[in-house]
Order: sequence, then structure tokens, then C-alpha cells
Amino acid sequence: MLHTITEIAALFIGFRYYIHLRKKQGDAITPEKRTWIVIGAVFGAFFGSRLIGGLEDPVSMLHSRNIFWHFYSNKTVVGGFLGGLAGVEIIKYFMKEKKSSGDLFTYPMILALIIGRIGCFSMGVYEDTYGVSSSLPWALDLGDGISRHPVCLYEILFLALLWIGLVRLENYYALISGARFKIFMITYCMFRFLLDFIKPHYTFGIGLSTIQLTCAAGLIYYYRYIIHPKKLIDRTRNANSSAAHEETAMPKSVY
Repeated sequence: MLHTITEIAALFIGFRYYIHLRKKQGDAITPEKRTWIVIGAVFGAFFGSRLIGGLEDPVSMLHSRNIFWHFYSNKTVVGGFLGGLAGVEIIKYFMKEKKSSGDLFTYPMILALIIGRIGCFSMGVYEDTYGVSSSLPWALDLGDGISRHPVCLYEILFLALLWIGLVRLENYYALISGARFKIFMITYCMFRFLLDFIKPHYTFGIGLSTIQLTCAAGLIYYYRYIIHPKKLIDRTRNANSSAAHEETAMPKSVY
């Protein structure tokens, strides 16, 4: 019950926060185009989450009596994020929209995900978001008598620290448009890639899961910014800001 409530709350609160940020910060994209971008994000996230979720366990998929129900009933956040990204890029391509559109979504997505993970944690081992057994002091019994990694709590902590880190980064540097979203996607894909090593799942012969392969695909998509992170910094705005600061700090002439 709590899981259902938190899922609904995550969507509602996340969307309301997005509306608040859009009113407060403004939007370089016209309302009509932004509406289509939101539609692309929603449909892309829906299909992406189901596709990757259904592929998480190939054995179960192959033995499913109803393949369509198998994909519909399985979902994952990683697939949702990358599917949403694909949906937005397709919509923007047809609209010939060149401006970045992800920054406004970033903090609402983090907030919604934190709320959603609270619901996942409440389900314990009855939701496929628990960790493998562990003897660490903070390992928890999630309902089956086995002390496990509380991976949902790890993710909540990571998201909170990422949120704080992004705010501090933007206070210190002027970033290019879209950098906030790119940093979120890169760091989240890295985190989930590592987190899956302590989660029970189907593993392919190369030692990786479907989620990890999906995260790797996301990191490859953003490889330019991983190799050259300075591409995310708006050097012109930073230079102008530094020059203005120096001019303000310069002592006034007495003449």
C-alpha cells in the first residue's frame, strides 16, 4: 500500500516541483514545444522502463505465457531515464529544436526518485530492489531473515548527496545549458552500474546484468563529457564573472 502511495506521490510532487522551477527560473523553450517534449519524455520513459525491465530476466521472459504482460509488469528506473531521453531527442529532432531541455527536469527527477525509493524500501524483499546478503553492521533484515545490503537507502543517500553536489557546483561554476542533466545522467548511470554488483539478478556470461549493460550504453552516449568534463563549463560566462569580480574588488582611485 505504501509503495503505491509513494509512487503516486513521487509523480505528483515531482511534476509540481518541475512547474515551480519553470515559473521561477523561466524556460528558453516555448510552451508549445515544452509540452511536446514532456509528452516525448513520458512515453519514452514508459516504453524504456518496460523494455529494460522485461529484459532483466531473460529466462523468465522466455518462459512467460504472455510476453506482452511480462514486459508491461516489469519496469526499471534506468530504462525509464534512458527511454525518456530517447523520446525527448526524437521529439526535438522533428521539431528542429536545438536548445537543451533537461536541466528543468533534473531536480524534480531526483526528488521523485527519492520518494519512490522510500516506497521500494518499505516493500523489503517483496520488491526487486533489495541487496545481496551482507555481514556489514548496517545490513538489514528486509523480511526473509537474512541481513542484506539496504540498496534503496544507499540510493537515497546517493541522490541526496548528488543534489547537494549539483547545487554547490552551479554556485561555483557557470555551466553550459544542459550540463546539470548530463551530470545527473552520467553519475546515476555510474552509481547504478556499481550498485548492481551487490544486487541479486540474472547475469550474462560477461558478468554483467541487463541494468549494467544499459548503464554502460548510457555512459557511452555521454562519453564526450566523461573524457572532457570541461566541456560542461561555460568558459565565457565564468571569464566574464571573474573579470567583473576583479573590477569590483579593485581599489578606487583617490584622484
